[in-house]
Amino acid sequence: QEQMVESGGGLVQPGGSLRLSCAGSGFRFDDYSIGWFRQAPGKTREAVVCISSDDRLAYYGDAVKDRFSIWVDAAKNSLGLHMKDLKADDTAVYYCAANPKIDSASQSPADYTRWGQGTQVTVSS
Repeated sequence: QEQMVESGGGLVQPGGSLRLSCAGSGFRFDDYSIGWFRQAPGKTREAVVCISSDDRLAYYGDAVKDRFSIWVDAAKNSLGLHMKDLKADDTAVYYCAANPKIDSASQSPADYTRWGQGTQVTVSS
């Protein structure tokens, strides 16, 4: 069964840090481009960080540049998102996703065919 499972969400104070992880099974991350997306209540799903399979292409959302970083461990078929200096506006459900176009850092959710169930990140004092 092909699936992606996120973990690591939770409640954090403004200015704090959090690490999200995503484990994939049933398919190889090497065969996909990878992305982290988020969706806040009442808002559309937006790309946070997207990276092509060969790491040559990368997209970082303007709101998270210099604060968020992505890592991929192809051997373990896992990826993560390190978030620092968190702000209230970062509060959302965060999703990992896989795009079968390997040379793409697409920010369009429609290009991603595999999704995790999401993990809640709440930034609040």
